[in-house]
Amino acid sequence: MDNTFSVYKIDDRSLIAFIKREIHNLALQLGFKPHRAAETDIIIAELTSNLIKYAGGGDLLYRAHNHGSCNEIEIYCLDKGTGIDNISKIMKDGYSTSSTLGHGIGAIKRLSNDFQIYSMRGWGTVQYIKICDKPDVSIPNSTTKLDMSALSVNYPGERVCGDGYHIKYSKKGFQIFVGDGLGHGANAHEAVEQAIRAFKQCTENDPVAVLRYVHEHVKKSRGLVVTIAAVDYETESWNVCGIGNINTRIYSGLDNKTYTPYNGIIGHNIPRTINSTIVPYQKHQIIIMHSDGLRTRWNLNELNSIIKQSPAIIASALYKDNVRGTDDATILVGKII
Repeated sequence: MDNTFSVYKIDDRSLIAFIKREIHNLALQLGFKPHRAAETDIIIAELTSNLIKYAGGGDLLYRAHNHGSCNEIEIYCLDKGTGIDNISKIMKDGYSTSSTLGHGIGAIKRLSNDFQIYSMRGWGTVQYIKICDKPDVSIPNSTTKLDMSALSVNYPGERVCGDGYHIKYSKKGFQIFVGDGLGHGANAHEAVEQAIRAFKQCTENDPVAVLRYVHEHVKKSRGLVVTIAAVDYETESWNVCGIGNINTRIYSGLDNKTYTPYNGIIGHNIPRTINSTIVPYQKHQIIIMHSDGLRTRWNLNELNSIIKQSPAIIASALYKDNVRGTDDATILVGKII
């Protein structure tokens, strides 16, 4: 199991049986009992049929993931359809906008361990679903001060991702790493994996020192771009520094600021003088970091009340609107709680 999501374009009913079978087999491999795997089939069938019936198609992203003692399947369902006016109404079993029985969205919510949905008229809909091997497992609240979700997908046709992310926690704070190996495929993947290993080993707190440490440990790789965003609880500050084109933006309410990285390539050439940017750390801030697999000209304020949504919904909404489809793509969203 890795951090990347598999992606399917759902535009024809003939794909539904294939995708159901693939995810069903994945569930069994994860240790899902046959009855739980069958419930997963229902969720996939409802999601995919709704995409075709109501939105004219869309994207289904999924991955296997281990979360402590729980094996789980995470799913994002994204469309650019007409959107939903009244989400609370369609969540009720028996409600339908067509001639069907109308158990779809209600069944998905009931059979999932976590279900979230966001929609806007004329924009479309994003859904996030988590299915654990045990149906009665509740999703715990974050035990840290950071509620985080990340979404990574491979360059189309590649088996591995050249992007990567990792978060280190300590009593003093946390450090977020987002990196993008040059190009894509196996060599880019190996570069970012080497960098993450170095990041895990590094004992420095200053992002500038961390970047220099990583630089020294990936010189035999293809090279990569990296941004480190660190929080110090004692000083109540963010410390952000990057080399290369990882986009980093911090929202404080409706206000936001983008942090410009230095030119260079970790492992090849970095500036002699590097300084990090220090900004106040506050509750309810949102940090968004992504690779150049996503366009950079986006604005959360264009999406109604999106900042009230979970990191998973924010990440999927930005991915839906901005993924280029010409490179690996990673987006990480964190909310300070």
